[in-house]
Amino acid sequence: MAHTIRTLEEKDWPAVKRIYEQGMETKNATFETEAPLYGQWISQSPSSCRLVLEEDGKIYGWCKISRVSSRKVYCGVGEVSVYIDPAKKGKGIGTLLLQEVIRQSEKEGFWTLQAAIFPENKASIQLHLNNGFRIVGIRERIGKRDGVWRDNVFLERRSKTVGVD
Repeated sequence: MAHTIRTLEEKDWPAVKRIYEQGMETKNATFETEAPLYGQWISQSPSSCRLVLEEDGKIYGWCKISRVSSRKVYCGVGEVSVYIDPAKKGKGIGTLLLQEVIRQSEKEGFWTLQAAIFPENKASIQLHLNNGFRIVGIRERIGKRDGVWRDNVFLERRSKTVGVD
């Protein structure tokens, strides 16, 4: 089956939200417990860095980069999020989306991408490591999920083409 990776459009939000909510249900994908409104969700993300993978008219995964700060010094630093429909996990969709969003991020001038991943989410950590990220450290007890303090593995990827001057 042929797939397409394309820029996310507002019409994709119901499918993207569904996949996000499936990730929330695992309790190992995000601290969030409710999906935001579409406008909030896209507010810190350049449109070219919001991608979906579509196959036969159905969205099976999404990836986006959000700016980490409004401060000028950090204008090239973004946080990456990747979510895959559970029915399609392990089929390479995450790799395809992450590689494409990395390409798009460099066109947008991002020099560093970050990811904060629960240590239990070993597949996501490995996905990022396989695509040029490195583990910077563990953010211990960084936040609570369901009343329990949770750690995050903090990863980053430094561009080899942007910000190398």
